Order: sequence, then C-alpha cells, then structure tokens
Amino acid sequence: MRERYPFTFADRQATTRREPLKAGDYGLLVEGLLQATVERKSLADLVTSLTTGTLKFQLTELAAVPRAAVVVEERYSQVFKLDRVRPSVVADGIAECQIRFPTVPIVFCETHKLAQEWTYRFLAAARVGLAEEVVGDLALRGLEAAPPLAPARPTPAAVRRWAKRADVVVSDRGRIPGAVMEQYLEARARGEV
Repeated sequence: MRERYPFTFADRQATTRREPLKAGDYGLLVEGLLQATVERKSLADLVTSLTTGTLKFQLTELAAVPRAAVVVEERYSQVFKLDRVRPSVVADGIAECQIRFPTVPIVFCETHKLAQEWTYRFLAAARVGLAEEVVGDLALRGLEAAPPLAPARPTPAAVRRWAKRADVVVSDRGRIPGAVMEQYLEARARGEV
C-alpha cells in the first residue's frame, strides 16, 4: 500500500500486514495466493485513472483475481457535479468499465469510513466463500462415480429391424416374444446391433 491514509482494521478480527499486491490495494492472501482484492479510489483518482486509461489496465489486473472490486470514497451523484471534466464522460466511462469487466464491481461508498467498512466486509465474505468452496470441493472428491446407466429398453421397431437383418422370425405387429428379445439383447451386448 502506498496510501497516505490507509484503511485500518485494528478494531476487526483481521490480521493485517503491509506488502505489495499484484492487483488492488487491500487483499486476502491464502497460502501466499491473492484470493480477493479491493482497489481503493477517491473520486479524483477514479476520474484521473478513467480519463488517462489506466483504470482499464487496473481492471484487467483485478479481473485476474478470483474476487475483486473497486471501492470509491464518494457518492455516485458527485460524478455529475464535476467541473474539470464533463460528467457524462466519466459516467459513460464507469458504465463501459462495468460492461467490459463485469466480475469487478465499482462500488461507491459515501465516506472513507464506509469505504473501509465495505472493504472489510467484502474481504471477510470472500474468506468465507473460499472456505465453503474448499469444503465443497473436498465433498465432491469424496463422492464415488455413479455406475453407468443400463442401456435403454429397445423399441419394438428396433427389435424388428434387427430380427429382419438377423433372419429371426418375428411378427410385424403385436408383442415381441421374450426369446426374440433375449436374442436381441445378447446381440446388442456383443456389439452386433
């Protein structure tokens, strides 16, 4: 983190340490792998990164992480009060980013404190979700493969076609005799049907 006023989670059930992340400003590391991350932005930083094109590079990096988001320390309504850049350019840019990177939400939080709270809860939910996935994967690995399904019961028409080719006498109508059905099933088992 290279932030002037970083989020602090001292009052939370979290162990934190400062180190560079491959994407985002705050992350959830599990066994050395970045499993979730949050990129923190002020509105001014969002506008600058959006208009210079760096936001798309950041979103590309964020999208490579299983769970990622951008949190903006401002209300969305403030986008429409910008005076150094046209508000519609910024609003359109945000919408385009959400379409191009649908797995990375851009969340507007009203204040620094709310953005910090949202970030903590996002990373905590990611931790729980990851634990649930691990348990689910272990449960799936423990399941035995289902036995192969028995072949479908043959239709009378299929048996009659086979009987005709195999020179087995069977009537054109009515029920297929059990002996003929057995012969058909044996031929099918040998791969002759």
